[in-house]
Amino acid sequence: MNPVPPILGCLTGSIAMGKSTVAAMLRDLGVPVFDADAVVHDFQGRNGRLVPAIEAQFPGTTTTAGVDRQKLGTQVLANDAAMSKLEAIVHPAVAEERKIFLAAHRDAPLVVLDIPLFFEKSGESAMDAIIVVSATPDIQRARALARPGMTPEKFEAILARQMPDVEKRARADFVIDTAVPLAVTRARVAEVIACILDREGR
Repeated sequence: MNPVPPILGCLTGSIAMGKSTVAAMLRDLGVPVFDADAVVHDFQGRNGRLVPAIEAQFPGTTTTAGVDRQKLGTQVLANDAAMSKLEAIVHPAVAEERKIFLAAHRDAPLVVLDIPLFFEKSGESAMDAIIVVSATPDIQRARALARPGMTPEKFEAILARQMPDVEKRARADFVIDTAVPLAVTRARVAEVIACILDREGR
């Protein structure tokens, strides 16, 4: 008899909504979380496997420390063709790592994939549960602009490439609010895990 595969959940949300915080809470509660952003950072960091391909496609955007995200962002954020070329380099490598992660956690009852642009770039049918992390626009903006290297112009350019939060919330199976005290968010995360497991009969 084949083992029952894990329930597959997606954790998503727009920039600066608190997704990393929620991902950490999920891990604390024993749920394996695949962090696509972390994989990309690793691949684009010092000696990262994608650095040569990115330098070849976007000359001058890398250093000995890896990809200069500011320089690369300047070339791709407002250029759809350039963004598509970057995604053609990055997405297959991330998909390969995701397969390895899922194989390593095939005995877990629930596995969550942290995919920032899930609605924008991915197929919804592959997920058993979609979790959207959300906050108020003023909190989102303040968090984003507090990040190193972030400017109002860059923030607006990123938002323009993301589905509006209200639409993501409407498509979600579960919404986790991070514009509240951490203890409240943590309790909601535990509640969502229990609901998913119960809904899927685990």
